[in-house]
Amino acid sequence: MTSRKLLNDCFLTDKDRLSHEECLAILTSRLSVVAGIEEVPLGKTSGRWLATDITAPRNVPMHDNSAVDGYAFAAPVTGPMPVVTHIVAGDLRNHRLEPGQAARIFTGAVMPEGADTVAMQEDCTVNGDQVSVPLNLKRGANARRAGEDVAEGSAVLQSSARLRPQDMAALASFGLARVKVRAPIRVAILSNGDELLEPGAEIAQGQVYDSNRAMLQALIDTLPCEVTDLGILPDNAALIEATLTEVAKTHDVILTSGGASRGDEDHIITAIDNLGTRHLWQIAVKPGRPMSFGQIGDCVFLGLPGNPVAAFVCFLLYVRPSLTVLGGGNHQEPVRFPVAAGFDVPDKKPGRREFWRGWLEPGDGGRPVAHKFARDGSGLISGLRQATGLIEITESMTSVAKGDLVSFLPFTSFGIDS
Repeated sequence: MTSRKLLNDCFLTDKDRLSHEECLAILTSRLSVVAGIEEVPLGKTSGRWLATDITAPRNVPMHDNSAVDGYAFAAPVTGPMPVVTHIVAGDLRNHRLEPGQAARIFTGAVMPEGADTVAMQEDCTVNGDQVSVPLNLKRGANARRAGEDVAEGSAVLQSSARLRPQDMAALASFGLARVKVRAPIRVAILSNGDELLEPGAEIAQGQVYDSNRAMLQALIDTLPCEVTDLGILPDNAALIEATLTEVAKTHDVILTSGGASRGDEDHIITAIDNLGTRHLWQIAVKPGRPMSFGQIGDCVFLGLPGNPVAAFVCFLLYVRPSLTVLGGGNHQEPVRFPVAAGFDVPDKKPGRREFWRGWLEPGDGGRPVAHKFARDGSGLISGLRQATGLIEITESMTSVAKGDLVSFLPFTSFGIDS
């Protein structure tokens, strides 16, 4: 029998209304890794979650070497030196200098024994087989020491780190050709409603194009996930329940939008209640107050609000951390930049954290100033398009005046290009 990967009731909470921090704490503490481990070629690891700790198997660089094209010698010197050997990068011979001798050396070449300093060729004067170098050059100049980048045995990366191009360079410098990473988690997305249409279809009065699914797929694609697009399911209770039953067997997460508020007649909500466990969370956040969380066995259900802005913001705040933890990653809070507000909001409801769509522009002295999209409607996709980040207004704030400090969370902190 396969052991369970998740708690039976990951999302149970005894509070009717959760703060932003409480919501995040539940998600990041009660969820656990469901992704498997696979070993893949280094070139395929970008953006993947590391599955093991990495320690340096050797010094980088392995040998003392020259940082420039020039002449190697032992400092200090008092006059011209004979050039007794020529060393290029990749030269495997052992070279040795006696005191008062120099070697012609090129960038990356191993330093000869007896040398500790390199003079740049443009600072040297060559006369036959003699070279004159600057007499005031400090010992060790232009020489890279073995292990000065990474020392053998030192911790380089921890399990659950997300591999970036610069991390891949480090792994390559150790000679690692294959790396153990977490397998992508499997996420199914779907929409439900007879009023919804696929883009490209002929639209009639009372119908609406499904915009959330394309947006959610693009957001999921910023993480190491495999997405199954189940399309639009009609309002057919038997079909929906049968679909979710099968999808839950082969996927780690089911993500929907809409029907997440009270939903007693919503077919997806009813199906989740019949097949597993669901909890409605009222989150003290705007936009996106109502969300549904649940599970069918080890398959997590995440139900977002239906309005595009609320779905977008709640994905960034709550779904992205959930997918990160489930996928074996280490959730990192987005970077918050304190900047001056370039707008006035005289009346803000206390006890609720709000995330406004905004962008930065240079203000006095070139310091960044946050500007807010003029309209707050959760259905206004144009606000998302104009914004380059979110302006975070805490629960204790009841107004904002121009010049007040606010926190700006750039979309780049969530893996989205601005």
